[in-house]
Amino acid sequence: MSTPSSACRFCAAPLSRVVADLGMQPLSNAFLRREQLNAMEPHYPLTALVCDECMLVQLEAYESPDAIFSDYVYFSSYSSSWLDHCRAYVGQVTDALQLGPASRVVEIASNDGYLLQYFVERGIPAHGVEPAANVAEVARSRGIPTTVEFFGAKVAERLRAEQGPADLLLGNNVLAHVPDLNDFVAGLHELLAPQGTITMEFPHLLQLLTLRQYDTIYHEHFSYFSLLTVRKVFAAHGLRIHDVEELATHGGSLRIWAVHDDSSTPTGEAVEALEQRERAAGLADPAHYDTFAAEVRRAKRDVLDFFIDAKNAGSTVVAYGAAAKGNTLLNYCGLGTDFIDFVVDLNPHKQGLYLPGTHIPVLDPDALRAARPDWVFVLPWNLRREIEEQLSDVHSWGGRFVAWSPELAIS
Repeated sequence: MSTPSSACRFCAAPLSRVVADLGMQPLSNAFLRREQLNAMEPHYPLTALVCDECMLVQLEAYESPDAIFSDYVYFSSYSSSWLDHCRAYVGQVTDALQLGPASRVVEIASNDGYLLQYFVERGIPAHGVEPAANVAEVARSRGIPTTVEFFGAKVAERLRAEQGPADLLLGNNVLAHVPDLNDFVAGLHELLAPQGTITMEFPHLLQLLTLRQYDTIYHEHFSYFSLLTVRKVFAAHGLRIHDVEELATHGGSLRIWAVHDDSSTPTGEAVEALEQRERAAGLADPAHYDTFAAEVRRAKRDVLDFFIDAKNAGSTVVAYGAAAKGNTLLNYCGLGTDFIDFVVDLNPHKQGLYLPGTHIPVLDPDALRAARPDWVFVLPWNLRREIEEQLSDVHSWGGRFVAWSPELAIS
């Protein structure tokens, strides 16, 4: 349960309703060096709560954004399917908004320039805002101007004064990472041109609940959004969501399109249709969230049953993908090196480090082929097909793949 002082980060109503309690966990991207393995490792309660007033599902903030994001190991450019998704988005939005050399595009949490590079290729001026200096440096090396700061109303005011408003203001998988939600959305309103457009992508709460995606809950994600709630948040700051797309990315995401509330752009039928589906699924009813905790506990038992049976049979297991969601699952289920020999990842910034909490070593993918394990446990299950194609030779030595969400899937 939350403490009596807990309050909703959007509407300030008291919080007491628990959606899922995943125990004490480290920050999911706080990878360790070898010399840190015997030091004290901070763990914090990982408990998702829902506000009975606005239905925002959220975590309490135990660490500052500076501690979480200022030196980051997540680089967006290491997933080919994600790059394909971003390239397609740039083509779609460029055509829809008729963007060109006179337009101005700003991305919040622009990471290593993974997306803005496609605007630059088209000759469209683009600027990134990214809090992690080490990641922003990669974007700058690609010729993408990047401001190293946490975005909010004051930063937006300064950027507008220095560079002008944004015709397109976008953010992918950043809205969930914002502890001061009202300040962030106020900044969007401030930086957006009078006739400009905002697009934001984020995991869809409906999919999280329906598909038992409890591993997408981690400390770096402060909030989890339904369309019902995100409309309230944007409306409170003079912004209107006029369209919404349902995407397959990250296990099921939404892309919202928003404008100033006095814009002549009409609100499309997709917005009301999805809201009705969310209401029918129970997302407007606080009591609906009470059943998820039991589902999470059952899912944990299913995962543990697989690993116990596999190890009792003498099988070897290696994990693929040192993803944040994987760290949530491993720590919640108590799966360390007694079950998983090591994890491999394409991102060289993670190789040579150890997973937080479980201390499983992160190696180059070549180590997997050298070990020839019986099982490859795919932690970023949303990229399962891509990973299985990359590792198609696993079957040649009799190895098999296993992944979670919403059930164990074996191939």
